[in-house]
Amino acid sequence: MLKPETYEELAAYLEQDGRFVFLFTADWCPDCQFLYPFLDELEADNPHVTFIQVDRDAFMPLAQKWDIFGIPSLIVVENGQEIGRLVNKLRKTKQEINSFLAGLH
Repeated sequence: MLKPETYEELAAYLEQDGRFVFLFTADWCPDCQFLYPFLDELEADNPHVTFIQVDRDAFMPLAQKWDIFGIPSLIVVENGQEIGRLVNKLRKTKQEINSFLAGLH
């Protein structure tokens, strides 16, 4: 899982072709901690997407711009355009995330 440290790194992904899942988390968030053990499995289950873990606190202006007020949350971008979002403050299961990603066209 990619973990950008600068806005320039994040912007570069938005300029690339392909499908990217921006996963907004924070280490203090218990529902985010719930996700961490199966992140590798999510990547393996979805080889057609690139996962990018975004520390919500380190990128707060972006989170606000993208209306990320609950975490963990996912924004899916393909070829620079948002195509889906699973944004709320609820805990997310591996099955729920895989179903969400499978439902995107």
